[in-house]
Amino acid sequence: MSETQAVRGIVVGHGEMPRGILDAVRRIAGSAADALVAVSNDGKGPDELRQDLDEAAGMGPAIVFVDLQTGSCGAAAFKTCRDQPRRVVVCGVNLPMLLDFVFNRGLPLDELVDRLVLKGRDAIRTVSIAGS
Repeated sequence: MSETQAVRGIVVGHGEMPRGILDAVRRIAGSAADALVAVSNDGKGPDELRQDLDEAAGMGPAIVFVDLQTGSCGAAAFKTCRDQPRRVVVCGVNLPMLLDFVFNRGLPLDELVDRLVLKGRDAIRTVSIAGS
């Protein structure tokens, strides 16, 4: 019987965004947030950013959550996951997606990714307040 290896999560983004969103996850989820690592592009060139992502991903399955699909962070995420079948890039990271990740990262990678994308999309809503 084979065991599913828990998936690593790396949040990569511009400036303080990765650390800020991980701070929010920690405040809500406590030590479960330790499943995530923040990587900022601040002061880094493309090669250094990719190296940081490779190091954070390690050898097991990993999801690289990126703020924007385009730009230096998206490009580095795609490069670090290219030719790595156990790594996936998810663009447009949000807090509900990361919270779901920390509590369900034991799921198989493909199943987890599908779940997280749905969770992230479902969290985006327009709320109108009638009568104001």
